[in-house]
Amino acid sequence: MEKYRIEPQQDSGSEPSDFRKEEAYMRAKKRVEAIIGFYWHLISYVVVNVFLILVIGLNSSTGFSGFGPYATAFFWGIGLLFHFIAVFGFNVVLGKNWEQKKMDEFTANEQGKQQKYNRYD
Repeated sequence: MEKYRIEPQQDSGSEPSDFRKEEAYMRAKKRVEAIIGFYWHLISYVVVNVFLILVIGLNSSTGFSGFGPYATAFFWGIGLLFHFIAVFGFNVVLGKNWEQKKMDEFTANEQGKQQKYNRYD
């Protein structure tokens, strides 16, 4: 597979190119390459570990029991998790504005409780 070349974005107009557009294009290209790299890592993880689990499980005296057949998948899975976090970040799990939404929700709940208790005074 040929690696993508990062080149500046070409404008068809005669006006000078804005460096911010070019920077944004370069960052987007780099991000796409990181995502592609993660998916190749994931595919190789699945293929290699299925093969290893089958070979080790079928050729060992204990079969598929124990930690042996799954050790490589476990430790490589930890590395794959860190690769996922490096590429996508924690925002995939919790969302970009998760913290602010939770703060707003708790504030609204507290204000609701305050109003409830103030009505009975």
